[in-house]
Amino acid sequence: MRNLLPLIGSTGSHPGGRSEMTCRYRCGDACFHPAPNTSANEYVGDVIAGALSRRSMMRAAAAVTVTTAAAGSAVLGAGAAPAAAQPAGAATISKGSLGSHGSQGSKGKAARGLRFTPVAPNTTDAVTVPEGYGQNVVIRWGEPILRGAPAFDPDQQTAAAQAGQFGYNCDFLALLPLPGERGRQLLVANHEYTDEVLMFKGYDPANPTREQAEIAWAAHGLGVVVVEEERRTGRLTAVPRHHLNRRVTATTEFRVTGPAAGSALLKTSADPTGRKVLGTLNNCAGGETPWGTTLHGEENFNQYFAGASRTTDARYGIGTGATERKWERFDKRFDVAQEPNEVHRFGYIVELDPYDPTSTPRKRTALGRFKHEGATIRLTDDGRPVAYTGDDERFDYMYKFVGSKRMRHGNSRAAREHNLTLLDEGTLYVAKLSGDSPAIEIDGTGKLPSDGEFDGSGTWIPLATATATAKGAVSHVPGMTAEEVYVFTRLAGDKVGATKMDRPEDIQPSPHTGKVYVALTNNTNRGVGSNAKVDEANPRNANKHGHVLELTERRNRADATSFAWSLFLVAGDPKDPATYFAGYPKDKVSQISCPDNVAFDPHGNLWISTDGAQLGSHDGLFGVATKGDRRGELKQFLTVPKGAETCGPLVQDRRVLVAVQHPGEITGATVENPASVWPDGPGRIVRPSVVSVWRKDGEDIGV
Repeated sequence: MRNLLPLIGSTGSHPGGRSEMTCRYRCGDACFHPAPNTSANEYVGDVIAGALSRRSMMRAAAAVTVTTAAAGSAVLGAGAAPAAAQPAGAATISKGSLGSHGSQGSKGKAARGLRFTPVAPNTTDAVTVPEGYGQNVVIRWGEPILRGAPAFDPDQQTAAAQAGQFGYNCDFLALLPLPGERGRQLLVANHEYTDEVLMFKGYDPANPTREQAEIAWAAHGLGVVVVEEERRTGRLTAVPRHHLNRRVTATTEFRVTGPAAGSALLKTSADPTGRKVLGTLNNCAGGETPWGTTLHGEENFNQYFAGASRTTDARYGIGTGATERKWERFDKRFDVAQEPNEVHRFGYIVELDPYDPTSTPRKRTALGRFKHEGATIRLTDDGRPVAYTGDDERFDYMYKFVGSKRMRHGNSRAAREHNLTLLDEGTLYVAKLSGDSPAIEIDGTGKLPSDGEFDGSGTWIPLATATATAKGAVSHVPGMTAEEVYVFTRLAGDKVGATKMDRPEDIQPSPHTGKVYVALTNNTNRGVGSNAKVDEANPRNANKHGHVLELTERRNRADATSFAWSLFLVAGDPKDPATYFAGYPKDKVSQISCPDNVAFDPHGNLWISTDGAQLGSHDGLFGVATKGDRRGELKQFLTVPKGAETCGPLVQDRRVLVAVQHPGEITGATVENPASVWPDGPGRIVRPSVVSVWRKDGEDIGV
């Protein structure tokens, strides 16, 4: 067996903040097992230079003796109504934490786009939004979107019905324009994973039925649905049976493209070509491309495969015994012992053309194989795509792909076909970061170094280059072929000494400044026992709250091979001196823990959703200014219901969209004994859903 730990208690949580149920169904108890990265990469703290940074003279007084991040402050009891937001408390602010902003950060109005009353931390079983804002559920799990799909009936659900209905556990969201249909947009969503115990009455985890497995296959994947907006508000409603609506599931046919397509490592008995795959699994975050497609990251795919035995499988966290869902009983492709290469066909970035419901989605091997949180695109000065993507695992890496072909503008067939090849040719890189403070100053407590900031420089190390020439692809990693680099990308990162990060998740370049922001969710194993030590980019032992990294490419060029970096936020209770909010006064910010997904609003503010917050309150969505005197001012915009995670944030002028994922996912909960009654109240099954939020007066968000 996989050695899954038993479910403990009714409300217990794992050290990273999630409930045991979330750990089991979302990522196969990844954090209960040893970290797959056992490489002996040198640690940043061992290689930093002894010289102080350029700010050391200005901020020598910034060092403050602190303790490891403390637990959060008291929160409202379950079911209590949220109170008006209060200041986080009179935290002691060092001179260094004020930085160049000084005390002026507390004066005047908040940044444009963030002028709302913050939501207080709470444990209310609802989506809680600021005063003066309204909300509606756009679409729920199980609502029919395809022609012929029946109305949702949880007691009579079938795989055929689910394949025509909105999938389970929505995550990444995109809203795309729909020319020619006024007031309508195209909503694209990921359906990351399934909670069978919350989907089926009387579910027996030891003996799932084939029908339950096939329903779960149909509930995974992607969804495309047209939505219609109410002119006077930000309310959105789904348009069922529209010709563009689509479901992509765990059994939909995909094309494998790029340098690993056709490799012997991808060939199976069902597909001797190595170019055709059925389905996509565990799609977490994603991104939009400038050429009108969407990108989707296959993340914790390892948990669906049983019977592994190879070193390469262990590096990807694939278990040796049975899986939690037991799919291998119903399809041998999920049994590595029977189909050893099937697992090599998952863990990629998927590209979808949402405007063509007949198109075949593609798995882009040139972006590497690992636990992709998502992928976001920035164009070079000459129009080539650069994709940023993180590997969501403790002690794993950040990657960048730089394309070699320029994007073509326009919607002609030739332009679209050309642009659908952009992510197949180019160079894949992995990041190595160095700090600029003496190693002795990075002591694991979160104490700022003497220059007043965690910062440094970095390089993008090339792993392989894919071309359309006769050479095909070239490896830059000694001892590995190009095919091996693209299929076993984690091992390539190990070999070149990439920096081990604290769960790099969503990575987003700012459309306003070009700076790149990386959400590092947490890593409670950092500096514990024989695990990797702290370094300046990951400065806290047992890091349970996470941080956000700000990266500036050299000369602000997307294709640069070097960069500067600093920690923009060090999350946790603002009263804890180990936290940091880009130098903004900490008694004037909301508390935040476990940053996961990030997005930008039209004004250039960064919005952060959280997963597994460790401060006693529910997860939420936060906006933070990235520039000016208000830089670092962070405000909570909403919270989600009991057991839920905030996903897929999307901030437009007049609305905010979030995916409320796994509501009620509390250890011990079942269909018969739910932990949440959201969104439809007592007596109704709990349903992951997409929510739209808007200002009741019809004005823009936060202005």
